[in-house]
Amino acid sequence: MKHVRQTIEQHRAGQDVTLIAVTKSVGPDVATALYEEGVRHFGENRPEGLLAKAEVLPDDALIHFIGSLQTRKVRQIIDRVAAIHSLDRLSLAAEIDKRANRVIDCFVQVNVSGEASKHGIEKEEVHAFIENCKQYPHIRVIGLMTMAPLTEDESVLRDTFHQLRTLRDDVLAKGYAHAPCTELSMGMSNDYPIAVEEGASFVRIGTILVQ
Repeated sequence: MKHVRQTIEQHRAGQDVTLIAVTKSVGPDVATALYEEGVRHFGENRPEGLLAKAEVLPDDALIHFIGSLQTRKVRQIIDRVAAIHSLDRLSLAAEIDKRANRVIDCFVQVNVSGEASKHGIEKEEVHAFIENCKQYPHIRVIGLMTMAPLTEDESVLRDTFHQLRTLRDDVLAKGYAHAPCTELSMGMSNDYPIAVEEGASFVRIGTILVQ
């Protein structure tokens, strides 16, 4: 934990960076131990895992949904989730809007790398997608999210994150009331230092925290 925080501090370019501890592969006891070490943001990719952690973590713990979210499962998490990092289709936006009793902070997931194995909308579709989200008053697009290719090629990783930041800046310049889009959710255990250098404001760290 200390090493991760020091690394973030060394690489950030003045921006605030929030560490999300990805606890999807561990039990509530590990999440509780991380909380005791000072973690307040947790990431889960299944409704069942999110609800299990919500039962044991104190009220000031914020649980982010970071996986692909099935429309039919929105109602299970909507009252317990701090933010959804995987908004990638209008049908999901409509369901979130239908089920929510408050404004939900969302990240639009973008498939920057174009890999068929990854979820997310294409870069070229982002502006139109965000404009269409305006019809859903319970959706607030606070940023963009992506997953970089699984590679050790720093140039590929850096380019992926840079592309997302450029796209975020373009959306930010539009001044949408429903989509302030100030945030970038990018970077995981294998590439988070590069993501932070490229402007990440949320990093999703699992493996190196919970091994």
